[in-house]
Formats: sequence, structure tokens, C-alpha cells
Amino acid sequence: MTEKWTERAVPEQQDRVAVITGANSGLGFETARVLAARGASVVLAVRDVEKGKRAAARLAETAPGADLTVQPLDLTSLTSVRAAAAELRDRHPKIDLLVNNAGVMNPPRQVTRDGFELQFGTNHLGHFALTGLLLDRLLTVPGSRVVTVSSVAHRIRAHIHFDDPQWERSYDRVAAYGQSKLANLMFTYELQRRLTARGASTIAVAAHPGFADTKLLRNSPAAIRLIEPVIAPLLTQNAAMGALPTLRAATDPAVLGGQYYGPDGLGQRAGHPRLIISSAQSYDLAIQRHLWTLSEELTRVTFQLRQ
Repeated sequence: MTEKWTERAVPEQQDRVAVITGANSGLGFETARVLAARGASVVLAVRDVEKGKRAAARLAETAPGADLTVQPLDLTSLTSVRAAAAELRDRHPKIDLLVNNAGVMNPPRQVTRDGFELQFGTNHLGHFALTGLLLDRLLTVPGSRVVTVSSVAHRIRAHIHFDDPQWERSYDRVAAYGQSKLANLMFTYELQRRLTARGASTIAVAAHPGFADTKLLRNSPAAIRLIEPVIAPLLTQNAAMGALPTLRAATDPAVLGGQYYGPDGLGQRAGHPRLIISSAQSYDLAIQRHLWTLSEELTRVTFQLRQ
């Protein structure tokens, strides 16, 4: 039997700079914990700086001497994304790893400061812009990676609604979340295609945590929140296990660009990370390209990569 992949398999990360969005809690915190323990310089890119500082203090307890910094980043504001990218560029001549982890799930309809539907704006467009603004810092680093966290929800009533991407005519919180997570995958695949065309050694990889016990469920419909205390122990895995697919995508030397990692258990709900296949729709090149063009138009961030 093939040995299960665990955090013990993460190689040393000395001299690597890792930027992780949403690293103050949940999957992002666990990803930061392991990378810091392996010697990486970890940047916690977070909306709430005070929570970020408390998270950094907790990480320092588990990894004494770790190089940890907190970077203000509000993915609901392109102004904040641009400011954070500028500060990161000033501070880091190279970035080895960008983990697009932060996200929101199933809130009532809200919009970002730029007028985007909150889930599409935060989960996809904010990360699209951040990646584009930092990409040249990754391209100079052999073997650098962009890891974007998707979800099994990319299969649930998920389509890219080009006719109404901001859900202005009607709003379905579950379908809108599915759209944002499908967009995460399509962005990864199209980014990898463009990196390959450029001949870059930087790779783009996707991951999903299965059903992980994180704060994302706080915006679920009332019926789900009501039974969550009962079903969560049966259906979910803890955040440390949920972070393993991200960590494998970020550090396993065998990982290739354009791959997707998730739990190996029944329905990819829980378990140890393995290479998986996403929905047929996610591999549609025409939709990937259309989404890329729309994302550049909405964020006004253009990647310097050939098509």
C-alpha cells in the first residue's frame, strides 16, 4: 500500500518566502504553521491585522525563531490589494510561494468595495489581482508556485455567469459560492497554460480541503447551522488535515503545474491528499479564456504572459 502523505513529508523550506492569504485562522493558519516549522519566511496576509498578530504569536510558540510578518490585505478592495502588493514587492525581491487561501462562503448577497458580488470578488477576483501584481517576484524563482484553494463546491450548481457575474438579477448564495470556486480552478489551469507558453518554471496548482471544520460554515443556511454541531464531527476533518492538500500542492517535489489535490476519502470529503480530477466543465479552454479576459477587465490587472 502507498504510504499516506502527511505534513511530515513537507521538505525543509529554508530561504523560501511564502505569502499566505487568510493565514490568521483555519486552513491558512495550519498551512503557515507547517511552513514556518520547516523554516520558511511566512507572510500572513490578512484583513484583520490584530488577529494576524495574535496568529503570528501563536505560530511563534510552535516554531520558535520563525520569521513571521503580518501584511494587511483586504481582498474585498482592489485598492487594498494594490497597496499590499506594492508593500510586498518592496519588502521581498523574490517570492517562492503564493497561497491564495482566504475566502468567504454562502453569505447573504453583499458587494465588495468595487461593486463585485462578495464571493466572486473575494475568492476569485481579489486573488486574481494579487497574483498578477506579484507574479514577477515569483517568475525569477526557479520552482516557485501559485497555489489556489478551491472546493468540492465547484461541482455544485456552479457555472460562470458571464451574463450576470455579480448576481444582480437574482442571488443564490450556494451557486454563487460554486461559481467562485469554479473560477479558482479555471484561473489555475489558464495561468498554468500561460506560464508554460512563457517557458516559466513557476507553476500554478490547485487544492481543496474536503469538508474541513473551519469558520466558513458560519454563513451557511440556518438549517445547516442548526445541525452543524451534530453532523460536523461525522462529516468533517480538522483544519490541520484540511490543510494537507494545500501543503502538498505547495511543497511536494513531484507536483506538476495544472494539477489538483484533494482528500483521498469517500467523496473527497476527508483524508490524506492525492492527485484528483476536477469537473469536466473546469477544463473548458474557451470558458477559461473568457473568464481570464473578464477578470482582467474587472480588476484592471494585466498579466505579462503570452496566451
